[in-house]
Amino acid sequence: MQSCRLAAHDISCRRGDRVLLRGVGFRLRSGEALHLAGPNGIGKSSLLRILAGLLRPFSGHVEAEGGMALSDERLPLDVHRPLGAALDFWRQLDGAADVCNDFGLEDLLDVPVRYLSTGQRKRAALACLATGGARIWLLDEPLNGLDAHWATAAQAAIEAHRARGGIAVIASHQPLELQRLEVLPLLDHVG
Repeated sequence: MQSCRLAAHDISCRRGDRVLLRGVGFRLRSGEALHLAGPNGIGKSSLLRILAGLLRPFSGHVEAEGGMALSDERLPLDVHRPLGAALDFWRQLDGAADVCNDFGLEDLLDVPVRYLSTGQRKRAALACLATGGARIWLLDEPLNGLDAHWATAAQAAIEAHRARGGIAVIASHQPLELQRLEVLPLLDHVG
């Protein structure tokens, strides 16, 4: 994996007339991870969407080198197709290997995506990330709905991504057990 970097410079985030966050800044290089910490509604998801280029910041700017992938509550799979066919779409598009076994999805391949539980959907989203070539992972609550076993497996996948030189930015209410994890307390940046 080639090197990558992600930097936020004096980012302010506004929702409607309300400024949620002000003055957010960080720099990440290959192999690094950042935990966006803070209570519900503070702007963690909005900040991830700004980093991904899906929302414009109220002020400031983002610099990125390397492809990005956002995993949030919007599962990037056709909900009307069986999971296996939906994942095949991404595998064929990205030319990547099958990772269903890594995320315990092999027994669910014939189940329509719309019938997957929250945890199964999270595992499917991680499988999509793992099959893609994005060097920067933006993860919104990646452990929601996962039992202890799959939460550990999800964090192992994040660590493996970092070991290959990737970056991870994680918004999560749950504690994370990742090595060398930088924490950005967003309460320090409330508008």
